[in-house]
Amino acid sequence: MPGNPLTDPKWAPNLADTIERVVGSVRDNATNKAVGAARGLVFGIIIAIAGLAAVALLVVISTRFMQQLVQLIPGVDYGRSVWLSYVSMGALMLAAGLFAMAKRFSSEDNG
Repeated sequence: MPGNPLTDPKWAPNLADTIERVVGSVRDNATNKAVGAARGLVFGIIIAIAGLAAVALLVVISTRFMQQLVQLIPGVDYGRSVWLSYVSMGALMLAAGLFAMAKRFSSEDNG
């Protein structure tokens, strides 16, 4: 009778293999999810820091590029090009901020 554990000589190895397979499957699932979460957290932090640095560099490069463009206008010296680029970048950032503030709530939240 193979269904009876007392008379089946392969009962113990089969049970051990089943337990090992189940425990290995649970361990692999838990480990893979934990490793994936840790990788996501680490890479997310790295991307966030690199993104902030890239935005700061983009603002600096844009300001310098605007200064060079404004200096091409006849009668505009370096000092005037600097404050014109600062004012124009400030206006662009203000417009972007106002747009973001207008979009922060959905139409359902406004009542």
